[in-house]
Amino acid sequence: MATDREQEGRKGYAVGFEGLMEFLNDRLPRNEIIGTALRRDVPMYPDLALRELVANALIHQDFGISGAGPMVKMFGNRVETSNLGKPLGDIDRLLDQPPRSRNEALAAFMRRIGVCEERSSGVDKIVFESELYQLPPLRWETSGDSSRAVLFAHRKFRNMDRTERIRACYLHACLKFVMQEETTNTSLRKRFGFDEKSSAKASRIIRDSLDEGVIKPVDPKQGKRNARYKPAWA
Repeated sequence: MATDREQEGRKGYAVGFEGLMEFLNDRLPRNEIIGTALRRDVPMYPDLALRELVANALIHQDFGISGAGPMVKMFGNRVETSNLGKPLGDIDRLLDQPPRSRNEALAAFMRRIGVCEERSSGVDKIVFESELYQLPPLRWETSGDSSRAVLFAHRKFRNMDRTERIRACYLHACLKFVMQEETTNTSLRKRFGFDEKSSAKASRIIRDSLDEGVIKPVDPKQGKRNARYKPAWA
């Protein structure tokens, strides 16, 4: 895979962050939406989600491990952020776990100057924005001593595989739970942009997610008509 361009940051985080975001936004693709009278460009990736992912890579890096610093990679169908250091908590529970940072002073400073969201709300906002844009589910991964977050560009539902659909349902249930709401067929239809006639499609995703054990009914005795769900760990 050939590299089109590589840009190494030389400024401090506070001074260089906004310039980095401008650099990324200038090079990321945009979608053109044609309305009844106007034509406008919208970003392919939600700006708030991208900001939080980049800020997290800076804040959560392990300065005790030598090697490459935080990186942002742009591809035709995704953006990846990576940093040295594994997450301090369960990688599948980033939405609900109390925030932990190796660099609390840096995290507090970044919040104070408005680079990232308030404590504990960052991952929630990333998932919320990705749902608002109806993107495939985010992916967090670890490899060796490093962590990576992958934000995918929009892809039609029929082009998502079963694993992605289940993960989207799981993250949706996690987001609803931390918002003190519950997952339903209606909320999942909205997440994927389905119309009311597609309730069977949403039900199939819920059934697959139940089979995989990532969600569970709020009430084990509930009927199907008004069924409500929450993450399996809740």
